[in-house]
Amino acid sequence: MHTTITLDQVFTLPEKKSLSTGIWIGSFALLTALGAQIIVPTIPVPFTLQTFFVLLSGALLGPRKGAAAQMSYLAMGASGLPVFAGFAGGFPYLLGPTGGYLIAFPFAAWVTGMLLHETSLMRWLPRYVAALTAMIAGMVVIFAMGVTQLNFILLHDWTTSIAAGFVSLQIWDAVKLAAAAGIYAEIGRRFAK
Repeated sequence: MHTTITLDQVFTLPEKKSLSTGIWIGSFALLTALGAQIIVPTIPVPFTLQTFFVLLSGALLGPRKGAAAQMSYLAMGASGLPVFAGFAGGFPYLLGPTGGYLIAFPFAAWVTGMLLHETSLMRWLPRYVAALTAMIAGMVVIFAMGVTQLNFILLHDWTTSIAAGFVSLQIWDAVKLAAAAGIYAEIGRRFAK
């Protein structure tokens, strides 16, 4: 049986918990913003490293704090800060063809964290497999919301939307999922009590 690990458990003294929590939430919001700037240009949806940090935020911070990190990221972008892919920002970006992927980030972080920290997933699966399973569920949330908005705003054809907004990104996302699950499993292995 494996225990789940959050970064607050690893790097926090009990009396400094609220400060540490704020720092971790802010750090993952900034990491997501940095990940947005690492782009492989694919059309109509660019490949970025955002989802890598979205999934890690849920896994390492837990469902509520992971979702809070991603809400902070969206708030920065919606307010006009250039934190979205290609240094874009502004509320209208969330209403565009790729806005559904962004809007899904807090939900994906929550699902990932919920499955890892508040279900029995870790009891019956090895840590890496549990993390990978939870992160795949988080990615399903991102793709479901992203492809839906892509279809309604731009492509107006489900087959084309699924091909362009889901199928074309799978090789890249498989690499991100494997790496993110590996990082979570290694942190858990090193810091498990």
